[in-house]
Amino acid sequence: MPQLRADHLLIACAALALMGCGEPREDIVLLDEPAAPAAPSDTESPVPGAGVGGRDGLRMVGSSTVFPFATAVAENFGAKSTFPTPVVEATGTGGGMNLFCAGVGLGYPDLTGASRPIKATEYQLCQDNGVVAITEIPIGYDGIVLGNSISADAMDIDRVQLYLALAAETPMPITAEGESLFDEQGALKAGRNFGEIAGFSCHSFIANPFQRWSDISSDLPAQRIEVFGPPPTSGTRDAFVELDMIMGAQEVDCLAALSESDEHAFERLASRIREDGAWVDAGENDNTIVQTLANSPAAFGIFGYSFLEQNGDRIQAARIDGIAPTYENISNGVYPGSRSLFIYVKNQHVGVAPGLLPFVEELTSEDAWGPFGYLAERGLIALPEASRQDAARDARALRPMQTPAQ
Repeated sequence: MPQLRADHLLIACAALALMGCGEPREDIVLLDEPAAPAAPSDTESPVPGAGVGGRDGLRMVGSSTVFPFATAVAENFGAKSTFPTPVVEATGTGGGMNLFCAGVGLGYPDLTGASRPIKATEYQLCQDNGVVAITEIPIGYDGIVLGNSISADAMDIDRVQLYLALAAETPMPITAEGESLFDEQGALKAGRNFGEIAGFSCHSFIANPFQRWSDISSDLPAQRIEVFGPPPTSGTRDAFVELDMIMGAQEVDCLAALSESDEHAFERLASRIREDGAWVDAGENDNTIVQTLANSPAAFGIFGYSFLEQNGDRIQAARIDGIAPTYENISNGVYPGSRSLFIYVKNQHVGVAPGLLPFVEELTSEDAWGPFGYLAERGLIALPEASRQDAARDARALRPMQTPAQ
């Protein structure tokens, strides 16, 4: 694995302080076509650290899952080119989209990483703020992993069980005879036990009653449910909700029927994560979750496959629906938590933000994102060869994306 050079690391918070998030400087005009920066007058004194438009290099924000891959590209780009090493900040997918779409000008980021596709509402925010030409680059695959410390037993769990463990509300658990096992406040009725659960009724919903994994199934650990995961602004959380929570809820018969009769009600119930302490928002940095799990053998965490790859000596992955999150299972789509990763480019910054197109060329080189490239060494699962070729061609041509589906 190539070693990262410390002299190429830039402090994100310092970059934020220098660049700010306000309006672009008045002397900067960005056009759809690249424009040459105005030359300084003879009387101007150079400003230390100032580059084009008062910014030395590129600025990228976005997903904490994409962050280590973007950082590796930035480091290699800085080492191999004449351009400064880009600043890469882990703001979360949603936070990155808000910054990226806030406007055009060197006060705004040039690129953003995402662990899910851009939403239609985010795309419209970009359009409303003048960000009208965006190139979407699928950079490879990742998997959503449920993991824990290697000092504990690994888990084998189904998606429906994950939904039942982490949903804010569940349908009423019932016996084989159709009798409710809980009262309306979610308390287990006298003389009843979790082992009697034979199904669920969507005639009523209660606050999640499951406190231990074994309350859901005797095959699961008899320990308190405690899962450290990303916050609502994270694309990893969005992907987990879509790939695991919603798909798990579909396996509950009455919820599957509800999804047909009232899609909005179903999505609201299936996507809300509990807030009673069983799920703990652990911030945007997946490394924080990994460190927590290493020190908390009874806890589990949700994070990207690349963090599992980099920390296999400390954490292990659960099997989801009987399938382990391996490189092969994720790349061929067999693993239930497989997902695509993206980088979005603000095309209007080409020719103004220094080195934007050369950075895209470095990102889409086989040395970077190929199956034997330096990003694969960090856990990125490469696109198939034909898909990589198509994506590289579109990225280097800065082909604008179409409006995403609602």
